[in-house]
Amino acid sequence: MFTREQVLDALRNVEDPDLKKDLVTLNMIENLVIDGQNISFSVVLTTPACPMKDMLENACRNAIKHFVSQDAVLNIHMTSRVTTPKTQFSAQIKNIIAVSSGKGGVGKSTVAANLAIGLSLTGAKVGLIDADIYGPSVPIMFGLEDARPNASEVNGKTSIEPIEKYGIKLLSIGFFTDPGQPVPWRGPMASTAVKQLFNDADWGELDYLIVDLPPGTGDIHITITQTFPIAGAVIVTTPQQVAVADATKGIGMFMMNSINVPILGVVENMSYFTPAELPNNKYYVFGKDGGKNMAKKYNVPFLGELPLVQSVSEAGDSGEPIILADKGLVAQAYIELAQKVAQQLAIKNDMAKA
Repeated sequence: MFTREQVLDALRNVEDPDLKKDLVTLNMIENLVIDGQNISFSVVLTTPACPMKDMLENACRNAIKHFVSQDAVLNIHMTSRVTTPKTQFSAQIKNIIAVSSGKGGVGKSTVAANLAIGLSLTGAKVGLIDADIYGPSVPIMFGLEDARPNASEVNGKTSIEPIEKYGIKLLSIGFFTDPGQPVPWRGPMASTAVKQLFNDADWGELDYLIVDLPPGTGDIHITITQTFPIAGAVIVTTPQQVAVADATKGIGMFMMNSINVPILGVVENMSYFTPAELPNNKYYVFGKDGGKNMAKKYNVPFLGELPLVQSVSEAGDSGEPIILADKGLVAQAYIELAQKVAQQLAIKNDMAKA
């Protein structure tokens, strides 16, 4: 017979490589049941997008075989419970993640859309707010140009019902305006409209609410970061210095004492061109390592490079983001990006509570 303490002592030798503590101390071991030589338990990860799930499962198996018994019959259930920041927007919405860029045209909205779907594909509940008030892209990228959200009344309060597609709950200012007309709103009007996308919507339960911010560092950024508890920000840039220079200002804004939003990392979009007929070739047409060097300079994680391929723009224009339309290089890059963002968010949440 094995004892509960024997098993837990063995699992104390398995450390979460991100949080730098063992699984027992982190309370990640649950539902431990011992029946003769049969041992079953759950490992509760900090996100369903954990990139080290298989590694941790193998480490648990090896620890019990080594410290308890080679004859133990193991049933390990890998599950997850998404962590939360020190302050949540609501009891139902666990984490708000801002996706930002210093300038337009770097693919920020494409990254936000595919990041949201990438997190959803791992089993997380995800919402996406298109807060780019002057150039909303979500209606086109999700094939919802003519969509209009419904409204419902709960306890005397009217709520907007987000539109669901590809497993994502979506709201965009583009759902409420004429696609062919500009939106000439002054700062206060734009800020009020964006607040309504947060406050007046029935989002339900979400693990992650992704916010696609406008380019730059203007009124919308200040309104959102000072009104809502942002768990972390992802900075999108392209390799060339003119984009990096503007993205640097974005990092500086989030690091200001009055804003103080954790930087989850920098993602370099359009890093290299890969022709469809030569998938192993990389051509660095916009320069190289601009985003990587910026991340190193500010001591923030570098989340990776995303390739420039024709299918990315085609997928966005057709209303089916590339992570769903492609099964190769680009889709895998976005899956890995989603895993890294979730990983960094769990680290930041743990640091904030500690």
